[in-house]
Amino acid sequence: MKKNIPSSLIVPGHPDHDLLSSLQVEITARAGGTLTLADDFPAMLRTCIDDVIMTPKTGRRCYEELEKTEKTYIGTRVEIELRALLRLKRGRLDTVILDQDVDIKNTMGSNWMIPSEAVNHVCILVAADEARARCYLGLVVARPDYLTAGKNKDGKRSISADGFQHILWLLCDHPYPANFWRTVDEDIVEQIFSCDTGNARMAALFRAMQNQPISRDVVEAVAMQKDFMRRVRSDKGHGTRDLLEQDGILLLQGQLHGQLIKAMDLPHCSPAEFISCRPTTALQHRMAAQAGFNLPQIAG
Repeated sequence: MKKNIPSSLIVPGHPDHDLLSSLQVEITARAGGTLTLADDFPAMLRTCIDDVIMTPKTGRRCYEELEKTEKTYIGTRVEIELRALLRLKRGRLDTVILDQDVDIKNTMGSNWMIPSEAVNHVCILVAADEARARCYLGLVVARPDYLTAGKNKDGKRSISADGFQHILWLLCDHPYPANFWRTVDEDIVEQIFSCDTGNARMAALFRAMQNQPISRDVVEAVAMQKDFMRRVRSDKGHGTRDLLEQDGILLLQGQLHGQLIKAMDLPHCSPAEFISCRPTTALQHRMAAQAGFNLPQIAG
């Protein structure tokens, strides 16, 4: 998305203010409130993108690796998921809100392509900036004056530089969950995926990425096997947890080890997240032993 987005002109007295403000209130209410929208909308975007990347099945780890048709499908997926999130019905365009025909436009770039049938109608503008892990949700009346003069081969026009001032933002430059693989050094990624077995890849992941929650989706992507959860369990000395214990590393799951995670002063883990750590004190070793772990004894 553009780095410098101008301040919105949608204030009382603007010709689009009353319409867009009423839609903003309706959308926010349908989402369950401002705070819920700020939580659920970014999570929805992350799911839409990751479900198309399909790392566990394809080995791909980022948006740039997608085929052109897959990138286009993300827009369709966002439209479907956003309607579901807000409990909206289909309409003559993409949906109807307060008796207004509304188009839903998504971009992973810096602008949106507005089709001719959406001109002079309200558009919900959705954007995800994967490199910066920021997202956007806005409303605009796609008036001709707000659009570029030039059209693409499909007759679509973009929001003009001045047109950006006529967007009412619900979320602007708002953080959303980063693509996990963008946060990991490429050398570590190569080290993880150079291992031949699921257990070895999982052990490499949790050795390298200690003291931070790891999602179930990442575990599935690294295991690259149907029964991926088996990889994080003990397995007669050969499971991931066994391999890590031999190195003095605990592998904990939010659902099973919430109290131990808290006692170890580790970051909070949701029930579907995992975290590894290396206990360094006698007290931490005793707590681990009481929870059923068998770490090598420390001196003293």
